[in-house]
Amino acid sequence: MDELKTAMKAKDEKAMRALRAIKSAILLAKTAEGATGELTEDAEIKLLQKLVKQRKDSLEIYQQQNRADLAQKEQEEIEVIEKFLPKQLSQEELKTILQKIIAEVGASSPADMGKVMGVATKQLAGQADGKAISAVVKELLAK
Repeated sequence: MDELKTAMKAKDEKAMRALRAIKSAILLAKTAEGATGELTEDAEIKLLQKLVKQRKDSLEIYQQQNRADLAQKEQEEIEVIEKFLPKQLSQEELKTILQKIIAEVGASSPADMGKVMGVATKQLAGQADGKAISAVVKELLAK
């Protein structure tokens, strides 16, 4: 809310758009059927990741359709929302952690991908995108 007030005072349209989207998503999650009215930190992170993923998907579509104006808006919103997420792992950090997980699980072939992904997605929740994890696991298991 403080960030939204600051953005409104500064007349920062980009930040206001993204922060209102976050606020709306959180309110919807809190008032959804079966919700307790409160969100855990994990639930908030998942919610923010979902918002970023939706915007990345839209960004990809807009870029394919040569809609630079709409793509720009999506990119701006992604940047604002990502400020509230934990720091994302670099490709090298991700590779190192996944190599350890593969060794722990005892995976040796692409057939073991499910075992690795189960452990990896739990351990790296909020720190890496599922697509990125999957791509690196495929690469490592193919070797």
